[in-house]
Amino acid sequence: MATITKLSLSYIPHFPHPPTTFHKTFQTLPLFTLPPLCSSSSFENQLRKTISSCRLPSPAIRAINQEVVQTPSSKSTRDSKTDPVASSKFVLVVGGSGGVGQLVAAALLDRNVKLRLLLRDPEKATTLFGEQDEKLLQVCKGDTRNPEDLDPSIFEGVTHVICCTGTTAFPSRRWDEDNTPERVDWEGVRNLISAIPRSVKRVVLVSSIGVTKFNELPWSIMNLFGVLKYKKQGEDFLRDSGLPFTIIRPGRLTDGPYTSYDLNTLLKATAGQRRAVLLGQGDKLVGEASRIVVAEACIQALDIGFTEGQAYEINSIEGEGPGNDPQKWSELFKGAADTQ
Repeated sequence: MATITKLSLSYIPHFPHPPTTFHKTFQTLPLFTLPPLCSSSSFENQLRKTISSCRLPSPAIRAINQEVVQTPSSKSTRDSKTDPVASSKFVLVVGGSGGVGQLVAAALLDRNVKLRLLLRDPEKATTLFGEQDEKLLQVCKGDTRNPEDLDPSIFEGVTHVICCTGTTAFPSRRWDEDNTPERVDWEGVRNLISAIPRSVKRVVLVSSIGVTKFNELPWSIMNLFGVLKYKKQGEDFLRDSGLPFTIIRPGRLTDGPYTSYDLNTLLKATAGQRRAVLLGQGDKLVGEASRIVVAEACIQALDIGFTEGQAYEINSIEGEGPGNDPQKWSELFKGAADTQ
């Protein structure tokens, strides 16, 4: 099990919103999901029936065994390090308290990768990740929907960016305070990309399968309130920005979000029997994706050169997986490209 060292969240000069005192309770904002399966709504029942009756091609492009997040019995890279920072990377994780973002941040912390979290509510960081050394973790307050929040100092020293922001596809309480797909998946992504300096080596954006087919069934149902259309607009803006990028398009997200836990709990998370990874290109996959698998794909894409400028769909299927083995992930990404 990783040794948790002390965290003091550092104040970064000139931020428009200084860090605040942390408390212990919060509720995360999940990424794009279907309506809850437990709902009795007739609309949702009809939605599930329609989607289940639409069988689009789902080719098995490549499956390699994977177990993404380390278990307590795994030897942590942090156990053998005296320096809390063991990487030259400095990763800005946007949406780091959400379902995928919290797993991205936990995995980076466990590997001694320095990171900065941009959160609407910085108080969530302590609940999720416990106390960390300020050399390893910094937290700042900001909302991508507000361009004025994206002060240049947020990006100072940052080498890589992973954007995991998102909201629900259908109206819900999470849409309160203007947290709609248009504001989050389009305007927020546009504002973030516009603020990222050209010195950044890679931007990884979490999007969704079906974004290129939002006028076709079953995607047109998922896009009733524009979530796929706005995600595609965010993708296109990133493509046109000139920044080096990789886009990860998960299927319907499963596993988590893991709320009101700490870093140790996040590191114990597993994808159950569905640990194998299915990657594709061309927006052909239909299925579900474990948030654990999606988080690892984002991290691996940072260092695999040929993923630059590419978009990959990702699903989870039963079987063992590549863990955090870079070679196996490289083979996965290559397999997806070979079958495009």
